Amino acid sequence: MSFHSVRLLLLSAIVLTLFGCEKSTTTDQNLSGEMIVRIGASAPLTGPQAHLGKDNENGTRMAIDDANTKGIVIGGRRMHFELISEDDQADPKTATIVAQKLVDNKVSGIIGHMNSGTSIPAAKIYSDNGIPQISPSATAVAYTAQGFKTAFRVMANDAQQGRVLGEYAAKNLAAKKIAVIDDRTAYGQGLADEFIKAAQTNGAQIVAHEYTNDKAMDFTAVLTAVKGKKPDLLFYGGMDAQGGPMAKQLKALALDLKFMTGDGGYTPEFIKLAGDAAEGVYASLPGVPLDKMPGGKVFSDRFVARYQPIQLYAPYCYDAVNVMIAAMQKAGSVEPAKYLPVLATITHEGVTAKIQFDEKGDLKGGAITVYQVQQGRWQPLETLGASSAAAH
Repeated sequence: MSFHSVRLLLLSAIVLTLFGCEKSTTTDQNLSGEMIVRIGASAPLTGPQAHLGKDNENGTRMAIDDANTKGIVIGGRRMHFELISEDDQADPKTATIVAQKLVDNKVSGIIGHMNSGTSIPAAKIYSDNGIPQISPSATAVAYTAQGFKTAFRVMANDAQQGRVLGEYAAKNLAAKKIAVIDDRTAYGQGLADEFIKAAQTNGAQIVAHEYTNDKAMDFTAVLTAVKGKKPDLLFYGGMDAQGGPMAKQLKALALDLKFMTGDGGYTPEFIKLAGDAAEGVYASLPGVPLDKMPGGKVFSDRFVARYQPIQLYAPYCYDAVNVMIAAMQKAGSVEPAKYLPVLATITHEGVTAKIQFDEKGDLKGGAITVYQVQQGRWQPLETLGASSAAAH
């Protein structure tokens, strides 16, 4: 072999070696030498719930950007957190595809999913791969009841929320005859079922239980069926994309009753979709009002300046990211297997509340606030402790 040939082979080997090193380095660290830590997130970024999904994504991104500004050091190395955001379209099947994609991208943790119906099936994939998942907004009891040690949430569940709403309807609003409509999603059905149990326990009669879906826009038939039962109050388990038009059509049919929904309806979008019919509607949101949260006002001012008014779950997304990073710091590692046990026992002072998880991964001592639309704005009526409802 000639000297020239040997030289070419050596140069080729050097180039390949450098290329391989560069590829490996850019996977693990950036040009500043910071270790890249991928945080996955998933929510509906398209479709009827996209406004909520983007709100979640923005809350998550703000927390990650804040963490990067702080120059966090874990295990002796400076970290650079990177958001990997995926659109699950609020669809359970799509959610499992997205979950596997995030796993394949080697994320260190998951913030999401937004909906209960997507969080529940995705949770098994994360559990199978040992990746911690913190949902900022999935409230269905079934999410953490699956028994996966990787599943957590930073807001009260539907056993807590449904209990408070059912009691409030029967006691505070003196509803004797109640009609219920739910959208048959894991969230809508789960919340409606818990509401019904609590309302009946407190002396109310359920005169109708009707169903729709999370894509419907015309509720004339189901509302007409409800009208014939002459209820005092109608409870809807579902999101604002259906709840707003339902309230509007309720008024058009001249149904003289109170309308109540859960956290899925507690949004500016609900008021926009319902128009004048929003006035007087009741809804709930796990947690205390934003201005009563430990860091609520500061968070709100910063968020609005950067993005737009908060739709719903952004503060909870912010807390979900920060409690995950706090667990990594305390464990001295970003490896899921090492920080997961710390996450399960951590106490973190968040924007929304003091965050501690019980043995199922549920938030300890969650509170629920009941709101009403007054003069075109959601106004808090009462905050009720719900720690006793966790076993309901």
